[in-house]
Parts: sequence; C-alpha cells; structure tokens
Amino acid sequence: MTTAREIMTSGTDCIGEKESVLDAAKEMTHLEVGALPICGTDEKLKGMLTDRDIVTKVLGAGKDPAACTAGELAQGEAVTIGADDEAEEILRTMTAHKVRRLPVIDGHTLVGMVATADVARSLNDPQVGDLLSALSSD
Repeated sequence: MTTAREIMTSGTDCIGEKESVLDAAKEMTHLEVGALPICGTDEKLKGMLTDRDIVTKVLGAGKDPAACTAGELAQGEAVTIGADDEAEEILRTMTAHKVRRLPVIDGHTLVGMVATADVARSLNDPQVGDLLSALSSD
C-alpha cells in the first residue's frame, strides 16, 4: 500500500511563527508555492499559511503584512497526516477537512507535504475524482 512518505514532497520549508506575513509572501514567491507550514520556536507545526489567508485576513482586513506575524494567522490545530499513513487515509483526511495540502509529520517533525497533485499522480482515477469532487463542493 502507498504511504504519505512515498508520495510527499520532502524538504518542505516552514515559516517561523514570529516571522512577518510579508516575509512569508516573499518566501512563497521564491518557492513558487501557495502555502507554507507555520513552525514554532519549539519546532512543532502551528498551522498553515496560504496565499488566500494573506489576501483575506491581512490585506483585505487592512493590516500591515510587515507588522502581522505568521503565528497570528495560525488557527487551531493543523490538519496533518503521518508519514506512514496509507494513501486512503490521505484521501479521507483531505476530504473530511476540505484541504488541498497536508503537512506530513513523523512524530512531531515536519518531513514533507502532500498536495492534491501528489495524490493525483499516485492513486487511481476514481479515487482522485472523488477527492476533487469533495474539495470543489461547498
């Protein structure tokens, strides 16, 4: 059975919880990604920061992205997947939480990221179709 470790993109960069949203946006631009995990000073995952979060919760709210920290936008517990969890669990988790990206953790350590594109490359068409349908619906 295929595991998250086998299909994830490893070497995922984090944005520190005390770093500015402006720095996060620059890092997203540099890496050509739409989301970054937010990591605390304790090296634990605090949440995810998306380009949409920056637009709606910072710019759209009239906040200064240079003064707002990534940690301020971390909400609740991050939805993650274990490195050795099977692909079906990835599908269930993405569908249940309506997320397109899942940080992959091994213990408490961030080891990679699984995106819908990774899932699409690794699983059969009906499973991928069900996932995309679930993520597209309200």
